[in-house]
Amino acid sequence: MSFQFLISGFDTIECAYYLIPTDDFKLDFIELAAQKESMIRAKTTKPKPIQLGSEEFLISSHGTSSGYPFVIENDAFMIQFGEFNRPNFFVKYRSIALWHYGALALHERFLAWAASVGMMQSQPERLSRVDYAFDYHLPVLDFDENNFLSQSTKDSQYRKDGILQTLKFGTDNVVLRIYNKVDEIIEKSQKTWFFKLWGMDKDVWRVEWQVRKDQLRKLGIASFTDLNERQGDLLRLLVNEHTTLRIKTNDSNKSRWPLHPLWLDLIERVNQMEGLGVVRDLNKLDLLDERLTYIGISVYGYVKRVAAIDALYTGAEKSYMDEAFTHLQNIITEIHDPLTWQQDVNRRAKEMSLGEW
Repeated sequence: MSFQFLISGFDTIECAYYLIPTDDFKLDFIELAAQKESMIRAKTTKPKPIQLGSEEFLISSHGTSSGYPFVIENDAFMIQFGEFNRPNFFVKYRSIALWHYGALALHERFLAWAASVGMMQSQPERLSRVDYAFDYHLPVLDFDENNFLSQSTKDSQYRKDGILQTLKFGTDNVVLRIYNKVDEIIEKSQKTWFFKLWGMDKDVWRVEWQVRKDQLRKLGIASFTDLNERQGDLLRLLVNEHTTLRIKTNDSNKSRWPLHPLWLDLIERVNQMEGLGVVRDLNKLDLLDERLTYIGISVYGYVKRVAAIDALYTGAEKSYMDEAFTHLQNIITEIHDPLTWQQDVNRRAKEMSLGEW
């Protein structure tokens, strides 16, 4: 098979940040809300240019479905944030910026922007998604979905006019996609700047791993420093264990089929990447953060129920979260037993440390 390796790198990174104000705090949430409101009154759906600290952004008139009231974006990143959200900043780094500047440089650029509006990290960032891609020039495709051996129980394929365009293995935490990147650019993303990076504009196929938070944490990858040190360990695990490309033989056991030359090249390139030799690692602090999030969701649901009950009592047509929350807090204060509080807290802490919910 004739193929040529072109480039490899991060294509998408999503990360949560926990930022707190410094003495030089300049981010005016009230003013930002007013900017949004003026856009809504003007009935415009187009984002508005805005200068915030060291960066210029487009600010949207809407928030996000995940609950962030503000969305700003530029060529480097899209930032979702809110004064009372936790984490209060969620950043998606742009593909074009990742390929041209690199992940660490963009992370430092975001922190520099945060400092320019008077904010700093209260704790390390938490990566939630990392996509890493390998691009190859493949004039002729000599494999199909049956050449792959995968741990994933789910796979799919997409063809156009009977010609294979995309193969997908896995869901949720780990997804492998092998697809015709040129077709994807022309039909969807319009990222024609890849043509210059490749030095060509046809017959380029991408091998892309999308890895989400749970899998990242298993290898001890939470921060950008972790990612820089352990990306080789992560990819070695994926290209050797999750899914492999094989050459078909008459052997009924697919695991004995020889590895395809393309996959051997991929493995060799991954082996040259940095890594600490870590195969599994579990950060319990991340599990505690997840538990707090689930508890917060549950409590929020109960606050809504309290508000509904209050509305039935008073007949009021409008309710407020802070009033409902205060009402619930008063009820909890009444039933609070200081004699058993510490004993029950200690018991629950012990259960959690041993893995019990």
